[in-house]
Amino acid sequence: MKLTRISVIRRRELRLAAYEVLQKEGISGATLEKVAAHTNSSKGIVLHYFRNKQELFEHAMREANSQLRDAVAARLRLATTPHERLAAVIEGNFEERFYQPATCHAWLSLCAEVPREPQFARIQKVIHARMRSNLMSALVHILPREECNEVSLALTTLIDGLWLRLGLDSGGITRETALAQVYAYLRYRLPGGWPLAG
Repeated sequence: MKLTRISVIRRRELRLAAYEVLQKEGISGATLEKVAAHTNSSKGIVLHYFRNKQELFEHAMREANSQLRDAVAARLRLATTPHERLAAVIEGNFEERFYQPATCHAWLSLCAEVPREPQFARIQKVIHARMRSNLMSALVHILPREECNEVSLALTTLIDGLWLRLGLDSGGITRETALAQVYAYLRYRLPGGWPLAG
C-alpha cells in the first residue's frame, strides 16, 4: 500500500482550511493567522508549506476547482447521450454542496483578485476552457458546428451570472430556480426542445 507523505497531507489540510476561511472572511479578511488558527497550528507552520498568502490562497482556489471538476466528471461518466452530457455539465455546476452562498462569496472574492494576480487569472482561464470543452463535447452532436460556440458561451455566461446573483442577492437564487433558468434557455435554443426534465 502506498503511503502518503505527511507534507502532502499537511498541505491539503491547509488548503482546505484556507478555503473555509475564505468563505467566511473573503480575501481581504483572510489572513495566514486565521488559517493557522483554523488548523490549530501557527503562522510559521503555514509559511513552512506555502511561501506567502497569495500562494496559499491560489492553492485553495485550485482545491475548490478540483472538487467541482471531479463532481462534473463523475456525472459525465454516467452520461450516455449528448443531452445527458449537457445535463451532467449543467447540474454538476449547480451541485447542492457547491452552490451555496458561502462558496459563492469565496469565489467572488478570489475572482476580484484576477486582474492583479496572474496565477488566479490562469486558474480562471483553465476553468472556462474546461467548461467550454465539456459543453462542446455535447453540443457538437446536437447543433451545427457554427452554432456551438454561441450556445456554449451563452450557457457559460448564464451559469456564471446565476452564481453571481447567488453571491450578491441577500435572498439568493435557489438551485431549482437556477436550473430552471438554464433549461428554459435550452428549450428555447435547442432543436426539438429539451427532452429532459429540468
